[in-house]
Amino acid sequence: MTSLVGGERVSKCCERLESYGTVDELNAHIGMLISLMEEDTTEEGTLCREQGVFLSWVQSALFVTGGWLATDTTRREAREGTLVTEEMVASVEREIDHLQEGLAPLRSFIMPGGCRAACQAHVCRTVCRRAERCILRLAETGVTMDSLVLSYINRLSDYFFVLARALNEQAGVQDVAWKALGTTNK
Repeated sequence: MTSLVGGERVSKCCERLESYGTVDELNAHIGMLISLMEEDTTEEGTLCREQGVFLSWVQSALFVTGGWLATDTTRREAREGTLVTEEMVASVEREIDHLQEGLAPLRSFIMPGGCRAACQAHVCRTVCRRAERCILRLAETGVTMDSLVLSYINRLSDYFFVLARALNEQAGVQDVAWKALGTTNK
């Protein structure tokens, strides 16, 4: 057993802990992604510096999200302000649009991989998708959920996908198209 913010005792394997634990895991993976992007000090590394600033903001937002998920429902209403705003969701959308400007359109599914930072962005994407599923399962238990939290996490996972592609593009690494088993990648 453990205590939520506010004192409610819950099982360590309840959906609430799984939700905020997965958000915390995502935050740690983002920290690694920022670190890998900081290794790129070339002039072409401007993308890494810009996105590193954005990702630091994302980490702060996820910390607040995790705190909100860790707060028992009876105490949540007493908190000041809104957890996730429409502007936060819109800022992720703008980053996606900005990153996609320089990318070729996708013509097939791509395999996760490429340069080290892109690989880590793909890890962030998959952990973010898991966080979304955990939060949805928590909502299914009857916990009131802010729909903007789910929108934010959903768009964030798409952001990591596009960021991985942009990081590979910057590194001169071509995305590898997925091929059905029995075919070859050429």
